[in-house]
Amino acid sequence: MTRSPRVLVVAKAPVAGRAKTRLGADIGLAEAAEVAAAALIDSLAACREAVGPRRCHLSLAGDLGPAVRGAEIARLLDGWTVTAQVGADLGERLARAHRDVGAGPVVQIGMDTPQVTAAMLVEAAAGLATHDAVLGPAEDGGWWTLALRHPAAASALRGVPMSTSTTYDDTRAALLAAGVGVGSTVALRDVDTAADAEAVAATAPGGEFARAWSRVRSGVR
Repeated sequence: MTRSPRVLVVAKAPVAGRAKTRLGADIGLAEAAEVAAAALIDSLAACREAVGPRRCHLSLAGDLGPAVRGAEIARLLDGWTVTAQVGADLGERLARAHRDVGAGPVVQIGMDTPQVTAAMLVEAAAGLATHDAVLGPAEDGGWWTLALRHPAAASALRGVPMSTSTTYDDTRAALLAAGVGVGSTVALRDVDTAADAEAVAATAPGGEFARAWSRVRSGVR
């Protein structure tokens, strides 16, 4: 790589009934929004530590105004570039978010892996020295990170089925078909269910996510 990477977070504002609805079926929509807010806060912190706020981008669906911990999250975004998500489906929104970042290497994550660390992001970026893209598998068959030398390569994501048990394989195949060489990085478990939340909180007990999960699990508000 000839340029320092940026990081891109693609996320929903943690509003009850709109964020982490699958988890909400297990624990309640308000509680799921609280957990989602903490997951986003941990994800933002890892990105900021990895590259500094001026190289951080957030592609946001929704409004932080009514979101859980919205004012706190807004403060944490000082120095970030924030854009609205655009597109009819997730593949289109991801492609547009990468395009909005502009030319040069980028490491993209979501808000479902609050155990992510700055070191993991740096490792994904380092893989771009030998590959056009680095894809990090999620344990459920999806992926948690996509690093690209050139954000335009994200156009390959259009039409890829997301949130399925084969999303990682389908994404990798789409990138390869577009002539994009793909490497891999560490696998992570993302948070979709209460069992996921319990396991992920145990791997990062010092984070906001683990604290929020402990409050929700114990019924403390």
